[in-house]
Amino acid sequence: MSEVIKKMLSRRSVREYKSDKMVPKDIIEKILEIGTFAATGMGKQSPIMLVITKKEVRDRLSEMVRKAKGKDEGVDPFYGAPVAIVVLADKSINTYVYDGSLVMGNLMLAAHEFGLGSCWIHQAKEVFQTDEGKKFLEEFGVKGDYEGIGTCVLGYSTGDIPQAKPRKESYIYYAE
Repeated sequence: MSEVIKKMLSRRSVREYKSDKMVPKDIIEKILEIGTFAATGMGKQSPIMLVITKKEVRDRLSEMVRKAKGKDEGVDPFYGAPVAIVVLADKSINTYVYDGSLVMGNLMLAAHEFGLGSCWIHQAKEVFQTDEGKKFLEEFGVKGDYEGIGTCVLGYSTGDIPQAKPRKESYIYYAE
């Protein structure tokens, strides 16, 4: 079995990170590059990524996501991860949701390859539809008609990578 397939089969979502251990910038940049090579409809490359490594900014976004999720005050929906990569996609391209989802998948697989944990955090759509979310994006130079697809948090796991849950029996159907 190839190493790529092994990585695909062993990647899991991580929900506990060493918040005080930052991922080196060169590794983040390689993960981002791999994200840019995700398949997109007709090669139109509708997604963009906003990379957040500054703790104060990361905490602001985490708080917006917490509110959108309806979680109690003090809950960190990013699980302490020091890096947040927001994936957004241009709504004028009809494959934008799928394109952004593939970028998220590439980011998570790339993080796993580099020995990092990752997790897809939802609520990007809801957060960036608000005036506060739009102002947040504009603050970092993001302008346009983008929809939030997800936030890929990543960092060093505080523990073991979770084991895979058994696959459901009705996952695959054949038309032979």
